[in-house]
Amino acid sequence: QVQLVESGGGLVQPGGSLSLSCAASGFVFSLYAMSWYRQAPGKERELVARITSGSGVTKYADSWRGRFTISRDDAKNTVYLQMNSLKPNDTGVYYCNAGRLTTTRNYDYWGQGTQVTVSS
Repeated sequence: QVQLVESGGGLVQPGGSLSLSCAASGFVFSLYAMSWYRQAPGKERELVARITSGSGVTKYADSWRGRFTISRDDAKNTVYLQMNSLKPNDTGVYYCNAGRLTTTRNYDYWGQGTQVTVSS
């Protein structure tokens, strides 16, 4: 049974930091690209950051580049998102995603999300 369980969300003041974690189980974590998405109230879910399998190449959306850092620990089947210099616009539900495209199937798994609220 595939599970992605996010943790670490909460309420933080502008300029503060949070660290999100996503613990994975039920699939071969090291073979999957891992991503964090954000869904703000009333808006579509959007990609925040992605890290590839293997070499661990990272990609960030412009809104978060330089402030957020994605990393992974394949030994712990966990992906992280370090969020610094948080802004009110960063508020939303943050989702963990695991993805893998093979010649025969597109694997796409989601966590349940964790709320991040940036407010004074």
